[in-house]
Amino acid sequence: MLKRFSMAAIVFAFAAGMGFGQSNTHAGTPLSHTSPANGKQMFNNYCASCHGLDGKGNGPVAPTLKMPPTDLTALSKNNHGEFPEKHVISVLQNGTTIPTHGTAEMPIWGPVLGGMDKPSPQVQKLRVSNLVRYLETLQAK
Repeated sequence: MLKRFSMAAIVFAFAAGMGFGQSNTHAGTPLSHTSPANGKQMFNNYCASCHGLDGKGNGPVAPTLKMPPTDLTALSKNNHGEFPEKHVISVLQNGTTIPTHGTAEMPIWGPVLGGMDKPSPQVQKLRVSNLVRYLETLQAK
């Protein structure tokens, strides 16, 4: 219980510190509506607290997790030099069973990203596509 509270407090502090402008809240965490065309902005707002701004799994929340976040810069390296686009899309759309994420959806952002642009499936696809394209740019050479 204390660990969950600590993690929520860290996520809240990190998100607040990022200078979110107009925002809603989700699970007590400020939420800024990001542009579906800006993969980097989405990554920084929703993924960097755990995965780090550089994607290496060193975000400010990472030390509070039972298992370290995935180093997203090594996705291609771990897939024989090819970026696993279909797998990344699947994780973003359907969640994952990676223990760090808890349930099948990422604990805080999964439901938010899925419901942010309802009822527009085209905008949801645009979000996923642009986030995937940004993750591809983070791959270690």
